[in-house]
Amino acid sequence: MPRGRTLILTALAVTAFAGNSLLCRLALRDGHCDPAGFTVLRLVSGALMLWLLLRRRGAPTTPAGSWLSGLALFAYAAGFSFAYVNLPAGSGALLLFGAVQATMIGYGLARGERLRVLQVLGLLLALTGLVLLFLPGLAAPPVASACMMVMAGAAWGVYSIRGRSAGDPAATTAGNFHRAVPFAVALAAGLLPSLAMDATGALLAVASGALTSGIGYVIWYRAIAGLKVTQAATAQLGVPVLTALGGVAFLGEPFTSNLLIATGLILGGVALVIGGRRVTD
Repeated sequence: MPRGRTLILTALAVTAFAGNSLLCRLALRDGHCDPAGFTVLRLVSGALMLWLLLRRRGAPTTPAGSWLSGLALFAYAAGFSFAYVNLPAGSGALLLFGAVQATMIGYGLARGERLRVLQVLGLLLALTGLVLLFLPGLAAPPVASACMMVMAGAAWGVYSIRGRSAGDPAATTAGNFHRAVPFAVALAAGLLPSLAMDATGALLAVASGALTSGIGYVIWYRAIAGLKVTQAATAQLGVPVLTALGGVAFLGEPFTSNLLIATGLILGGVALVIGGRRVTD
């Protein structure tokens, strides 16, 4: 895949991931939806959207993907939703993307990938920016919520790694969503007495599932086919800064000098890692 197209697809996917964080935050923060209900509706609407997409283009609607990827997708979606009920945004972002980095970069290095000097510098800059972005609001996170967010980050790392060898991104993502749905339904059934959702919560969950998850993950699977594992991991460090900027624009959160500096460090660091010449595994 041409490098320019890979960069565009990566930027679109990272933007979709940030949209997921904003939609989830809106739904859970204001009490429009419980985490189990948000998870199941998100995955069901994503599966339906992808089935319709495959049908519209005349492709076979028989799910591809795998049960392992479906389980990883469910573990990420559920852990993410439940963790953010009691977890501060700053601590949550650091835990989530720290786990993603550890999982994906560790796997890449174990497989023989190596970063050039400028790419190592870029990774350090991006990590510094991530810490700076949330430093003023850091607090000791609740243990249970912290563990769930780390699990979610590791699961997303596994899902992304497996996507690099996927065939048709749309068919594979559709299959993974279909396989994740039974896990989510079982979770919701087990927590049935505590389920609560209003119309706004349902709308936010459907938007997260159908658009920023379903379509966004298809784009991500296309993008990571042109990236090394370490590059794909670092690219996702752009998500928290875009989430923070979205919080300023849509949630009325303050714009600070830390946000401005962190934005430059993270985006600059990501550019160095992704733009670095690919090396042989």
